[in-house]
Amino acid sequence: MKILVAYLSQTGNTKRVAEAIYEQLEAEKEIKPLSEVESLEGYDLAFIGFPIHASNPAAEAKAFLEEKGKGKKIAIFVTHAAPEDQEETRRYLENCKACLCEADLVGMFDCQGELAQSIIELLAKSDNPRHRQFAEYGPQTKGQPDESRLEKARAFARQVVQECGGA
Repeated sequence: MKILVAYLSQTGNTKRVAEAIYEQLEAEKEIKPLSEVESLEGYDLAFIGFPIHASNPAAEAKAFLEEKGKGKKIAIFVTHAAPEDQEETRRYLENCKACLCEADLVGMFDCQGELAQSIIELLAKSDNPRHRQFAEYGPQTKGQPDESRLEKARAFARQVVQECGGA
């Protein structure tokens, strides 16, 4: 089985999750930024990771999945600033699934990542009360994803590979 782990990471959160997933794979494997992936041809399984921006998958990831995901086995991993148990987070994840309508979605993992200070400051100054409320997540996100979340990502990787017929 040949596996790709590709990620879009601007602050390092998604890259850390990608590395945790990659280290669990006992197969022929590659890891690279999403911007370096031209095609999913030749891979039996792809783990694709990206952050949520404004309630949706990051635009680059959405375009990649819609253009290159058709008929491919894909497991996605998503980072976001909101706590995992928030109802709004579930809606964000549904938006992520929507861009995989022609892919074979074999798994999805999400976890909280640290909200960049520059984003916290931008949100806090917004005229939009929802944005200001979101800025309040900032202190809760410090240090995320932590080791417990990375361990959950590793377990996710093992489970997906096993379910897809790998070792």
